[in-house]
Amino acid sequence: MSQLIYGYHPVVEALKAGRPVEKVFFQQGLRGEVEREIRLLTRERGIPLQVVPREKLNRMARGVHQGVVAWLSLVLYRSLEEEWAGVEQGGSPPLLVLLDGITDVRNFGAICRSAECTGVHAVVVPQSGCAPANEEAMKASAGALARIRLCRVRSTYSAVEWLQERGVQVIATGRSPQSQPIYRLDLTGPTAWLMGAEGAGLTPKLMRMADAVGHIPQLSDFDSYNVGVAAGICLYETMRQRLVQQEGGDNILL
Repeated sequence: MSQLIYGYHPVVEALKAGRPVEKVFFQQGLRGEVEREIRLLTRERGIPLQVVPREKLNRMARGVHQGVVAWLSLVLYRSLEEEWAGVEQGGSPPLLVLLDGITDVRNFGAICRSAECTGVHAVVVPQSGCAPANEEAMKASAGALARIRLCRVRSTYSAVEWLQERGVQVIATGRSPQSQPIYRLDLTGPTAWLMGAEGAGLTPKLMRMADAVGHIPQLSDFDSYNVGVAAGICLYETMRQRLVQQEGGDNILL
């Protein structure tokens, strides 16, 4: 189970030791060396830091918290730069999933489960505004969260640019005048799927930054696919195209 730790020294030592920290909460109004060190360590390690009222920390911790509380993560987050070397050396074209604004832990877990089943090299999430890798997410993933590689980045925008500079096509999911059915996209090369939150979807800026926009056809005029289901469909189509190519058949792009 995920573990809560609190107090200046326990949190600082956990950060320095490289333990998997999900998030750090810092008391509003605290200043001085404690604040500087906590901010420096979380920034260096790409760990979300949230400034909150003392009352919230009092509710979280059952002891003297000294204005600092942290959740240890069930999983280890890596940086995208660290992970990329292994991805490049793999035997298949890179396949990644970028999540932006996915805050529902069940969707997060379901996406990671589909990612693990379809050969995704890494799931990339931003420091803030993403569902935690907690017990509920682990359950929804059927344990895949313990297997899939997770990367945490400062910003989805910078991650998109970073991948594009390395020859990865970034495909946004959603409807736009330029969107194509996913089966018309060539997914056999280096690819990163960009998935947005339920309801709001991706920001206009991310849609513009993407190399292509894909949508999943449907026969009903009902709302749309749940993001967890949509991710599974997009990843299956990617896997299908790559398997067809490996087997020497025609890569069907209708």
